[in-house]
Parts: sequence; C-alpha cells; structure tokens
Amino acid sequence: MGHVDHGKTSLLDTIRKTNVVEGEAGGITQHIGAYQVETNGRKITFIDTPGHAAFTQMRARGAQITDIVVLVVAADDGVMPQTIEAISHARAAGAPIVVAVNKIDMANANPLRVKQELLEYELVLEEFGGDVQHAEISATKGTNIDELVEQLGLQAEILELKTRREGAALGTVIEAQLDKGRGPLATVLVREGTLKKGDRVVVGTSFGRVRAMFDENGAPLAEALPSTPVQIVGLSNVPEAGDELVAVQSEREAKALVSQRADDGRKATAGEEVEEVSADSLFAALGESDEKELRLLIKADVRGTAEAVQDATLKLSTERVKVNVMHTLVGAISESDVMLASASDAVVLGFHVRPEPAARKLAENERVEIRIFELIHQLLDDVTAMMSGLLPPKVEEKISGTAEVRQLFVIPRVGTVAGCAVTDGSMLRSNLVRLIRDGVQVYSGKVASLRHVKDDVREIAAPRECGLRIENFNDVKVGDVLESYSLEETPDSI
Repeated sequence: MGHVDHGKTSLLDTIRKTNVVEGEAGGITQHIGAYQVETNGRKITFIDTPGHAAFTQMRARGAQITDIVVLVVAADDGVMPQTIEAISHARAAGAPIVVAVNKIDMANANPLRVKQELLEYELVLEEFGGDVQHAEISATKGTNIDELVEQLGLQAEILELKTRREGAALGTVIEAQLDKGRGPLATVLVREGTLKKGDRVVVGTSFGRVRAMFDENGAPLAEALPSTPVQIVGLSNVPEAGDELVAVQSEREAKALVSQRADDGRKATAGEEVEEVSADSLFAALGESDEKELRLLIKADVRGTAEAVQDATLKLSTERVKVNVMHTLVGAISESDVMLASASDAVVLGFHVRPEPAARKLAENERVEIRIFELIHQLLDDVTAMMSGLLPPKVEEKISGTAEVRQLFVIPRVGTVAGCAVTDGSMLRSNLVRLIRDGVQVYSGKVASLRHVKDDVREIAAPRECGLRIENFNDVKVGDVLESYSLEETPDSI
C-alpha cells in the first residue's frame, strides 16, 4: 500500500520477476490480485491492493486476510496523503506495518527525511528505537529487495503466524469474473484447511463443486494449502470480492447455508438486524467492554485546521474514556473515509467540509454516522457528550423503608407470607425487597404481593402492619428484617 507513483506496482513486478528468474515457485499473475514467492524455503503470499476502498471493504466484511502491510514510501517524495491514508487503513485492519523506502537511487532521494516524517504518524523504525521494520530499496533496479522479503519473513516469525492445514477449507474471494468459456471464476485465498478438487463449497450466496483449480501458470491443482491463492471453477454464479468460501460436506448443507446468507442479506437490505455504526450503537457496543474508547475520523478544510481539531479532541481524553482519532485528512468526506469508519467503528466528524454525494449515500447504506460542524466549540461539546454516552450510568440505591417479620403464614399453592411491622419509612409494592438476617443479606428480589388486612395496597407506611410475599422465595423467618429499596440511574461524568 502507499501513495500513487511511489512504486507499488514496480515493487510487485520486481519481486515476481526476480523469483521467476531464480526458478523458484513464481506466483499467480497480478491480474487476479495475488501471487507467491519462495525464499529460504518459506512461501510468502502477496495481495495486490490497487485501491484503498477495496482493501477496507474486505476488512469491513470481516475478511481479515492480511497479516502484514508493506507500506511503500518514495524517498524523493516523502509521506503523502495516500501514505497517511494507507497507515490508517492498516491500523484499522489491525495489521503490522513493514516500511519499504523506495526510489533510493533517485538523485533527490532523502530516506532520512522519510523516516523522520513517519515519526509524526507514530511509525517508529527500529533504528530510532521503535519496533517497525524497514528496508531501503530501489524497485526498478532490484536494490535490497531480498532484504525486504527477509524483513517480512522475520515479521512473520515474530507474529508466530499459524493456521490449521487439516479439515474443511475456509477462504476469501480476492477477485471474481464471468468467463464465457468456463463460467464463473473466483480467485480465492485459502485461509484455513485444505481446499481440494471436488469439494462442495459455499461462496457468499453461491455454491457448487470445485470442478477445477489453477495455479499461477494455469496448471491444474488437486489441492490448495493455507495461504495459497487459486482460481476455482464450478460456482453457480459470480461471487463478490470479500465473500467467504466455506467447504461443506453435502449439497443439503450448502443449500441451507446459502439460504441463510440470502435471508441475512435481505434483512440487511430492508434495514432489519443491521449493525449500525452510529454514536448510539457505538455506545451500546463499547459499553459492554472494560475499555472505553471513542473512535473518530476527522476531515477538515485545511491541514492546519485538521491538526488543531485533532489535538483538541485528543485532549478531551480522560482516565475513563479515551479519544482515538483513527484518521485525519483534508478535503471533502469521501467514500474511502466512510469505509474506513465502517471498518473501525468510528464516527466521522467534518469541520468546514461536506460529504460527497456518493459518500453520503454509502454512509446511509453502511450505517456510518457523519456529523458536520462550523464552530470548534460545538464540535468539542458534541465529542464530550459522546464520551459521556460511553460511560454506563451510575446506579444509586434508595431505601424507602424497613420492616420486621413478626409472624409467618404458609398458604398452599401460594407460598410464605411474612406478617410484618413497618418500623421506618414505607414499604412499596413497586420496589425491590432485601431480606436481612443477623445483619447479613440472605436474598434480594421482587415483591410478589403487599397487603394490609385483606386489601392489596401499593404502599404501607410506619408504624402500620402488612403482609408481604417475596417472589420465588419462601425461606423467611421470624425476626428477619426486610428493606424496601429502588435502583435509580443517573448519568456518569467523565
């Protein structure tokens, strides 16, 4: 990943050509989006992501096929807007970054400046005491390409990347097309298990039997192990990029899974059971976690304003709620911004900018919340309100009264009714009740009934007597103390 014209395609071409010249495993041609190289007995699969939107969409759909992101930065150009965007996308995908400082052979190349600029985006290279690996390369001349590949292998060892080889295959569609001669074709990266010729598979809402699989040279394959990209033939229709492939045991199981996915898709289209990425849904999701974090994506009219808004929002972080700015850039809110927000569960904040029409429509489809501001204090007030929404409300207990159990009445098919004398305050039918015995709480639950003589009542005040039955609890004894209490929620402060 990286900025336009920083050498991504040249680097991919060089790695592939070098590998083929050396007579190694080679790789699948670039037009199907993935290929492998082999070095020191280790195979590495490269995924070509020409557009950031496609990369984020796969992440948003749960593909998670990328283990390591190679960030290509030109030594003669430095960190550019799409470089920053690529860093944000990699972080949203949770993938570690290996930096390739390209074009070191150019006359005006300045690799040191690139490394220093990366520090602004919290990418600290190893030579500066950080943990981000890098290589200084020339993609066109092949300089230090082997070093870059070794860095990827080292990163893989550090991450201890493992997956299962046995059992049913799971994979992700990288690209798909309709071929006039062979029908629907899908390029699939196998993530787990082993995909075999003849397997029944479900891919998105397509299903079929793998009639044939092809490697990078178009040669047929009998099986594909994990991390192997293959082109398969035999699906009922053309799947979408990012769809998940699942190998199943029978045609009945395949049809059942396709039917379930189709139903889920219809519900999503109809607006049912759609997981919305809005402030309210974000609060609900994060409220269940111990870590409280408000994720924001900021777009502004000029760079200086964007940085000021970012700094101001980050300063709102407290020990209880952290503000995490996933991405900050200049310009109108784009489709790429919306997809990044969808992938990272973030709220988009626009300052003096508006969303593009296509981005607004996409935000509606993806249920991403966009908030637009003209005044900085309004923006900060809104962020503070969202932070408060992440915190669970305070629950305060209010005791309305106490009573002492003086006598017990056991009623068949009803249970035990406690004859009580209200000693303080009032016993309320709508409140909860706590039973205390010798200073120790024995039980807490709902009031099943509250009576005065023969009448059902809502409240009994001291010093009157009452009959009280606790719902689903009969182990009451003379001398027990009953407390009538309620729980009231109040907004917590940050």
